[in-house]
Amino acid sequence: MTVTAAELIVLVDDDGTPIGTMPKPLVHHGETPLHRAFSAYLFDDAGRLLVTRRAEDKQTFPGMWTNTVCGHPGPDEDDGAAIARRASFELGLQVTGLRPALPGYRYRAEFRGVVENEICPVYVGRFTGTPAPDPSEVGEWELLEWAAFRRRQEASGRDEWSPWCREQARLIEQAGLVPTP
Repeated sequence: MTVTAAELIVLVDDDGTPIGTMPKPLVHHGETPLHRAFSAYLFDDAGRLLVTRRAEDKQTFPGMWTNTVCGHPGPDEDDGAAIARRASFELGLQVTGLRPALPGYRYRAEFRGVVENEICPVYVGRFTGTPAPDPSEVGEWELLEWAAFRRRQEASGRDEWSPWCREQARLIEQAGLVPTP
């Protein structure tokens, strides 16, 4: 019998300095400690953004549409390696051309009593391959031109898109960082 070790989340202080780790199942609750995370917006060669809908049984923000991939780097794992790991695991994709978009992004959000409290650098890049989602992570996916993605966000109800994706998309636009094909 194989025993899988729990994913460790890196806890940080207000300056982003690591102060310890905690198993992932113990992190997200009503008093979630500040921890490291990442968000990535990945585009195909035609410049379309890959958006995903979180699986219905996810602990945090289930069933909401969001950016391509988000997650938590492990202890001593850089963001690029963590993004590649999660893109491969969740979607069966490879990542190229990754670059920081919002390196200092931080947020706190609550949904159904579960809190996200993260220092969460945001990246843009490209993906290669055809999405083959793990159904425990991703319920659906779509490729959207940036303008269509933003129109859909703005026209939808508050709980249809993750709060971090809504805010990050506005900030990426304001910074002039929307990739072009």
